[in-house]
Amino acid sequence: LMNSKMLFIAFGLILLIVYMVGSGLWVSTNDAGYRSLNAPSWQPPDWVFGTIWPYNFLMIAISIFSVSKQSPAFRLVYLFAFGASVVAALVWANQFYAAHNLYVAAFALLCVPLMTIVMTIVIFRSSIVVGALFLPYQVWVALATGLSFTYAAKN
Repeated sequence: LMNSKMLFIAFGLILLIVYMVGSGLWVSTNDAGYRSLNAPSWQPPDWVFGTIWPYNFLMIAISIFSVSKQSPAFRLVYLFAFGASVVAALVWANQFYAAHNLYVAAFALLCVPLMTIVMTIVIFRSSIVVGALFLPYQVWVALATGLSFTYAAKN
């Protein structure tokens, strides 16, 4: 029988896998449609996306193990926030790339940095170092949200 710490790690890693696979499926489904959009002038080059996402996913995995040392209540808060952010990110990917509802996508993505603030607070409670290393993810999802709203406005 799994204890609550191991159950938390298992659920966290399952959510992370769903996040990685789910977003990858939709993001890669319609590259031509994405390329045809009017891009914001301040959009980072493609190589930045390819560099930041592996780092972000690694830091989420590390944060899961770090937060596993917290009380069950903090683990539950983290899982709720992470789960909500994964759902929001997947809704964004689906609405942006598959359904082309750019405003729906942008508003869905807005939930991600908000939920990530909650995650970041819990992570900092478990480790200042891991919290600091997690901050680029917080910045990235805020930047991505701004990009998404700009795409919606320009298209």
